[in-house]
Amino acid sequence: MINAFIRGTGSYAPKNIVKNDFFQNVGSSDKWIYENLGIKERRISVGETTSDLAYKAGLAAIEDAGVLPGEIDLVILATATADRLAPSCACFVQEKLAAKNAVAFDISAVCSGALFAIATGVQFIKSGMYKNVLVIGADTFSNITDWSRRDSVFFGDGAGAILLSDTTEDKGFLDFILHTDGTGKEHFTIPAGGSETPTTQESIDKGQHFFQMNGHEVFKTAIEVVPKCISEILTNNNRTIDEIKFLLPHQPSIKILQEIAKRINMPFRKVKTNMDRYANTSGGTIPIILDETFKNNELEKGDLLLFAAVGAGWTWGTGLYKY
Repeated sequence: MINAFIRGTGSYAPKNIVKNDFFQNVGSSDKWIYENLGIKERRISVGETTSDLAYKAGLAAIEDAGVLPGEIDLVILATATADRLAPSCACFVQEKLAAKNAVAFDISAVCSGALFAIATGVQFIKSGMYKNVLVIGADTFSNITDWSRRDSVFFGDGAGAILLSDTTEDKGFLDFILHTDGTGKEHFTIPAGGSETPTTQESIDKGQHFFQMNGHEVFKTAIEVVPKCISEILTNNNRTIDEIKFLLPHQPSIKILQEIAKRINMPFRKVKTNMDRYANTSGGTIPIILDETFKNNELEKGDLLLFAAVGAGWTWGTGLYKY
């Protein structure tokens, strides 16, 4: 049986660091942000587009895997902040990588995007259609943030990449469970700029091109659906939470992750976080934390990793991986 394994990883974040003190002007503070969100600082792009970040992370993953750009069959980019409405941001990245033989397209699931993209890439490999798939999660939420609002504290810019390849060895992705509930579409949204509300001077003046978030609903939904999804994937694969080496989650807030860990009976030391340095990089979160975990040499053959995410839509899911 053909499976997909992680052959290489890479990540990139802009050099410009914005610390919590910056947000005193919008009624927040370093103490509140760190205690409630777990954020100390975030990276904000200056003159770099989403495709620039994605290209640099993707190149790092390709080099880590020891393959050439021409050997990439498919590039899947998870993003909510593409360079343009058209063409896809993945086309920009494919060109920058000189991955001339690769098909390229975007996936839009916001904070669940990278997990959805990984699951998609794995299916292309398991079917035998492709051998090398580059999955990238990248976002520059600074471009859709109203810096005069208190919720501007949540996001940072960054990108992570994973090179998936085929294998017949006893390793790789064991399972995915993905969900969507469109009734949650208003709780995290960018109201204008699409066909429903085209760009006008009025939509610009009303700030409808910035993200709008119902933080209470995000918290309530995340702590309900993610633990259930984790329980579902463990049951389906006859595994227990004690067998999981690490949980590599999307980085919504420290309190959300603490509550999820509590509900699944996982010691929080097993939950990988980096939001203190990057905040929530949306599509970039899971591949960035994955890159850090792999590069820290904390894993041994046979270790089980659990992926989890929840995002706008609502979208959410889990993935199970054998190292």
